[in-house]
Amino acid sequence: MATAASAHISPEEYLERERKAEFKSEYFRGEVVAMAGGTYEHSLIIANLIGELHAALRRGNCRLSSTDVRLAIASSNLYTYPDVMVVCGDPVFAGNRRDTVCNPVLVIEVLSESTEAYDRGEKFQSYRSISSLMEYVMVAQDRTHLEQYTRQPDGRWLLTDHNDSASRIRFEAVGVDLQLSNVYEKVDFQSGQAR
Repeated sequence: MATAASAHISPEEYLERERKAEFKSEYFRGEVVAMAGGTYEHSLIIANLIGELHAALRRGNCRLSSTDVRLAIASSNLYTYPDVMVVCGDPVFAGNRRDTVCNPVLVIEVLSESTEAYDRGEKFQSYRSISSLMEYVMVAQDRTHLEQYTRQPDGRWLLTDHNDSASRIRFEAVGVDLQLSNVYEKVDFQSGQAR
């Protein structure tokens, strides 16, 4: 989740500042945007996703990361922190530091009111330019709803909606099936708080 942007700076200036900063910021087309904190539900859904994916991926060649690892998308001049990201095979790092990757196969964003339009629009447009990316997933935090976009062999993106908590979701890019109810485990939409 982001807040107000600062004056234009170069990507190099951004990375230099970001590596020293106490708080994370995203970078998009010369502007630095501070990241705001998320809700309890947002955090719980991310933790559930990471737990499920970690258990499923622990023996393969895919690596899972959360919001601590930055993603660089050179084609759109974007540096961002996806909620969940998976790289299979060797990670490709931007520059000579191991804090910014370039080659995820799966990116998951948990939607929030303040960033939903950006996650669906300009950010997804940027994500589509990553040649390694095979799946982009957006997860609602206010209801049981997961949108899965899968890159097709001809380059088009296929949308599959998942609304039934009994649904099983197949992430082909990483060979993992998840039960949608596990993604929302202990989330109470009625009170707006996790149980």
